[in-house]
Amino acid sequence: MSKGADDRRPLIAHVVFRFDVGGLENGVVNLLNRLPSEAYRHVIIALTDITDFRKRIARHDVQFIALEKAPGHTFWVYPRLYRLFRELRPAIVHSRNLAALEVVIPAWLSGVAVRIHGEHGRDVGDLDGSSRKYRWVRRFYRPFVTKYIALSRDLEDYLITAVGVPRGKIEQIYNGVDIMRFHPVASRQVPAGCPFVEPGLWLVGSVGRMQVVKNQTDLARAFIRILQAHPELVARLRLVIVGAGPLRAEAQALLAQAGVADYAWLPGARDDVPEIMRGLDCFVLPSLAEGISNTILEAMASGLPVVATDVGGNRELIDHGRTGEIVPAGDVEAMAERIAAYAADPQAARAAGLAGRALVERQFSMQAMCASYLAVYDGQLRAQTGRHRPPFTTSES
Repeated sequence: MSKGADDRRPLIAHVVFRFDVGGLENGVVNLLNRLPSEAYRHVIIALTDITDFRKRIARHDVQFIALEKAPGHTFWVYPRLYRLFRELRPAIVHSRNLAALEVVIPAWLSGVAVRIHGEHGRDVGDLDGSSRKYRWVRRFYRPFVTKYIALSRDLEDYLITAVGVPRGKIEQIYNGVDIMRFHPVASRQVPAGCPFVEPGLWLVGSVGRMQVVKNQTDLARAFIRILQAHPELVARLRLVIVGAGPLRAEAQALLAQAGVADYAWLPGARDDVPEIMRGLDCFVLPSLAEGISNTILEAMASGLPVVATDVGGNRELIDHGRTGEIVPAGDVEAMAERIAAYAADPQAARAAGLAGRALVERQFSMQAMCASYLAVYDGQLRAQTGRHRPPFTTSES
């Protein structure tokens, strides 16, 4: 494609609070890497900073801008955003989550006709969505948003009932998962560095940022409880928790205090998540809040049974009793019971994992996600501006 043809593509400005490792940001990476390059140009604007995570964007035509602003909704950043939008002249501004919602006003002031806002998950300070402050903040910005994207039915219901967004103004789009990158294996493959290489071991684990909302300490407590209540599993059951963050040291301390540190591996952050998944026999998500979990989808695509807490959209992903188990958030005993049941019956666990893989192939493909986003972008561009993006004849997979 020639440069002149490239210049005809409308520009989408994707605005996030920080562009670093995380589920929201991973969703942006997956989307931009797979949308047809002929359709739109893209710029990623981080209100704070951009890390080396940017290297996961495979396209070479994506621009990155970090504003390095202070935390919180700060009106002083409006003039800077206004000037930036006037300079870039995006056809669409797509903000994500509450921390970036404020950009819709300077986008409106600068003449951006299409202002899309995505709700990807609960806020750390509002895990159950009950905060009156956060509801009023969203209501304040509501008139400046032309279209909302909710990643789960739970978030869609929140926007309708708590924020007052008309149902017709919301599109619900599930995350997609790369089923080629994440796939099952006939037998567990031990990832590099993992000490649990003996045949016959059964590994339960989790992957994610080790922060309070992800609650990996409950998984550590459940693991300790299993070894205490089921001594027959001590010889086989091992724990893997991958990720960096403040809860890592706390989880390690809990395991050491219980005398089971040698049965657990907490290597910190890793770049080989698909290999980590293929090294597990069961995946656990102990979160206190979620939108639509990328890691649940990745685990299901990898053929793993999933034990997850009943928060956010987790119940929308897991076919309870068939592809995994849903347990109450904070209920360590229930989590331990479900993990122990799978560990005691590896054949049933394997069957649940393969059922999860089949479900992902049917309902949560990357192609379906990208097609849905493209339809929203195209539809809003036509509805708000009367413009049509240039047609294309090829697509990227």
